[in-house]
Amino acid sequence: MSFKFGKKGIVFISTLLLVHVVFFILATIYKRIYMGDSFEYIYEALNIKSSFFFYSGNSALPIQPEYMTQRQPAYPLFLLAVYLFTVNNWIVLILQNLLSVFNIYYCRKVFIRLGYHDKYDWLFLLLTIAYPAQFINANTIAPDILLQTCTLLYFGSFVQLFQTSQARYALFMSVALIAGFMVKPVLYPFAFIHIPLIIAVYYKQLKKQVIIAAILPLCAVLLYNYSNYTRTGKFHFSSNQSFNAIFYYYGYVGQKEGQDSATKFLQTERSNIASFPEYKNRYDFANKRGLELLSQNFFPYMAYHLKNSARIFIEPGKGEMDLFTGRLTYGKLYSRDQSGFYSTLRNKGWGGMGGYIRDNPSMPFVLLVLIFNILRLIGLLLFFFKNPLNLHLRLFIFMLLSYFAVAAGPIANTRYFLPVSLMAIGCSVMGHAGILEKRKLSQ
Repeated sequence: MSFKFGKKGIVFISTLLLVHVVFFILATIYKRIYMGDSFEYIYEALNIKSSFFFYSGNSALPIQPEYMTQRQPAYPLFLLAVYLFTVNNWIVLILQNLLSVFNIYYCRKVFIRLGYHDKYDWLFLLLTIAYPAQFINANTIAPDILLQTCTLLYFGSFVQLFQTSQARYALFMSVALIAGFMVKPVLYPFAFIHIPLIIAVYYKQLKKQVIIAAILPLCAVLLYNYSNYTRTGKFHFSSNQSFNAIFYYYGYVGQKEGQDSATKFLQTERSNIASFPEYKNRYDFANKRGLELLSQNFFPYMAYHLKNSARIFIEPGKGEMDLFTGRLTYGKLYSRDQSGFYSTLRNKGWGGMGGYIRDNPSMPFVLLVLIFNILRLIGLLLFFFKNPLNLHLRLFIFMLLSYFAVAAGPIANTRYFLPVSLMAIGCSVMGHAGILEKRKLSQ
């Protein structure tokens, strides 16, 4: 995909650079560039640098097997590219901001291949700037911008594969997918979806290189699982998988029985897991317990899970904004004092919103973001139901968006949607553009 910059392209990139500079300056003022998981990635990068030890815990303390596989190696290696010269996270953030600019421009280029017209750049920029999660994550030591890059490259390669049938794009897809699940494990189950997806494009004429490209990500998963087996005694991809199997029920119990019950539930489950001395047994017990909880509460839990999955399409990310500005701390975020928007609404109803807004001066800005997110959602629906783009391409995009939404589930904050947020914006712009064009023709 060529990157020739016309006049509109230069204006587009210049606007993006200006917005990223503004948010970077804000980051230097607020200095809230770390999230809850940041130091695990930093530890792993430094452990690799000092002793080529892929371990996301403090190596000065007793080694815990969970930290062997809790964080995948791609983002620590990204940090290491800077740390080899200087341990300076501001330089990391500069690189992430540049990567964010690339992601946005690359996404625009992909949608141009799908029929997007650059005269709607103003709408693309508006919806992008109105989604501050993009710029907050670019200025946070976190892997989400890098994961967004991999997801967009996977998406762009599929579009070119579909339009040209050239086998090299199937290989590009595989490499992007492997890089993606080596950034965060959320993408590794997609290795199983990738196989029928590639074969479906070539169902009339399967080539040797296409079959290799189809199974390559699955082979990478199996090899990584085996590597983890040699290190921990458990054939698995990530220790987070077993933890999340139970943690997803934390919010469900809180909504059903109250926050105190949810806290006791999580403490009890973690205590039961910790009672097993061997990591393999801890992992297996947590997975088994997660399946038991699901079978006991299947329909009510799935309703809860899917409802929160749908919410991610309009979630403005107030918590992330307040963390970025320092108004909210992680200690308060995870405390028993649940005074957030959804907790207030659940406990006090709409009558409690007046007091909540008075106590949260960021709400007017959050509501503005919410309005633009709803506008984005409307355009997204128009794209899926009204746009003449090939049905198979629309289904592929729908599958990617749905995959990340369902994977996020109850943890429906903006950074879990970030890998596909630019795709949603591109689709939304095309959806609105279709309506605007019809209005012009009717006048």
